[in-house]
Amino acid sequence: MNHSKATALPRALEAALWLLFALIWFGSLGYRGLIHADEGRYATISLFMLHSGDWITPRLNGLLYFEKPILQYWMGALSFAAFGVNEFAARFWPGLTGFLSVAAVALTARKLWGVDAGRYAALAAGGMAWIIANSHFLSLDMGVSFFLTAALCGFLLAQRDGASRAETRWAMWITWAAMAGAVLSKGLIGLLIPGAPLVLYSLVNWQWAFWKRMHWLSGLALFFALTAPWFALVSERNPDFAHFFFIREHFERFLTTEHKRTGAPWYFVPYLILGLLPWTTLLPRLVKEGWSDRAAGLRVGRLLLIWSVFIFAFFSKSSSKLPSYILPLFPALALLLAHSFSRMAPRELKKHMILPALLWLALLFAWPFAGRFANADSPPDVILPFARFIAAGAALFLISAVFAWRALGRQQMLAAVAALSFGSLIAVTLAASGHDSYGRLKGSKQIVAQIQPYLTPDSEIYSVRYYDQTFPYYVGRPVTLVEFVDEFEFGERQEPQRWMPHIGQFVERWRAAPKAVAMLGDDTYQELQKQGLPMKVIYQDPRRMVVAKP
Repeated sequence: MNHSKATALPRALEAALWLLFALIWFGSLGYRGLIHADEGRYATISLFMLHSGDWITPRLNGLLYFEKPILQYWMGALSFAAFGVNEFAARFWPGLTGFLSVAAVALTARKLWGVDAGRYAALAAGGMAWIIANSHFLSLDMGVSFFLTAALCGFLLAQRDGASRAETRWAMWITWAAMAGAVLSKGLIGLLIPGAPLVLYSLVNWQWAFWKRMHWLSGLALFFALTAPWFALVSERNPDFAHFFFIREHFERFLTTEHKRTGAPWYFVPYLILGLLPWTTLLPRLVKEGWSDRAAGLRVGRLLLIWSVFIFAFFSKSSSKLPSYILPLFPALALLLAHSFSRMAPRELKKHMILPALLWLALLFAWPFAGRFANADSPPDVILPFARFIAAGAALFLISAVFAWRALGRQQMLAAVAALSFGSLIAVTLAASGHDSYGRLKGSKQIVAQIQPYLTPDSEIYSVRYYDQTFPYYVGRPVTLVEFVDEFEFGERQEPQRWMPHIGQFVERWRAAPKAVAMLGDDTYQELQKQGLPMKVIYQDPRRMVVAKP
């Protein structure tokens, strides 16, 4: 443990910084409308779970949906119950779990290496672009990343030198409970990701003693007490669940390209480089220091490095890739950064400020030319507001970088890291908020507001050969799909009465309906118009339109 004297910092100031961090972190959650696809999907499942009162069987737009486990849907439904149906409530769970991830690495670094290391860990994680971005976007990945981080931190605290038997027992119980949370958030990676790095660590370092201190009996009992009830209940009510969830959504997703989320082996490299900002150029130092960890007991640096490399390699090998899959490695890198910052001379950090400063400076200089990126799909009134937010974020980061540079000149390392962290937090938050102008083309908030007079309780609502995941959320009820399958294949096969596989069925039903509304693309509209189907366009943008029965 590092017993060096901690940087003097009044408790009131530290508390004020945490409060400021929380206000910025949570304050922007509700600013943007939800977008297609993840945000609409998970908000819709949670909202309709609350409406239906069925807390066991998840449904997407009224159809059985078993691609992921239940925990995030529960948290989303509880959030809607607590805060009302709004964007803040929809994003509260990823926002909360992101915040708790920052707190977890802060507490762990403090216990392992001292007070300053805890502060550096909070600043490293709280300013990391990929953690910020994913904490303010509704998907499953921040939730599962938090539980994996909690499992990692629990293990490190349990196995650290000087831990009492009681501390080891309680910390390992936290680890087992966190793995249960990860499994209930996203499936078997909740066991694989904590387990595989530990096996690799033991093989590389030939350390096996900690396996005897895992509290296997009570830990496994706790794990299965938390996970088994839901899996048993959902399987009892839905006999096809187990095969679909465990075989198709785990093994086939990893081994095949069925989900059409392929990518080159270096797919995640740019996300690692950009996601680690503003600390990206410190990565080689972290690798060197982590691998050279020569601690007599648990080599924390090596374990964190092996954890990070395994996650990166595992998802790089997978046949199904999405940018946020590698998110669980970033809190581990924040711990490595905390240990590195606490031993780094202030002058060494100066050179690592150059890359983030140049990137934000480039975005600031690109602002006057943003209109050149406009096209038919993304018109100027979408691009220009987005560019203004990015430019404002860039300017504020550059101002914070100046403060950091001056602090380093005065040997104030903690103040410099704090300036860079808060500058990054504000810059990324502003840039993400600016996406709302672009996001309006990827969501239905404005659409539903405009067509509200046509959405009476007896209106039939359709989505024809096109589906915006946010449409049923903002409408507040399921819409009938017409000739649209995609991820609904399982649900449509199980309950064929809930959708229309042929557009002819829709035409017949539309003619008979007293009131009806449909979202569709221009090609489908032209086709139906040629058939003489009575339709009135009540909304249109470059990507889709909504029609009502006259």
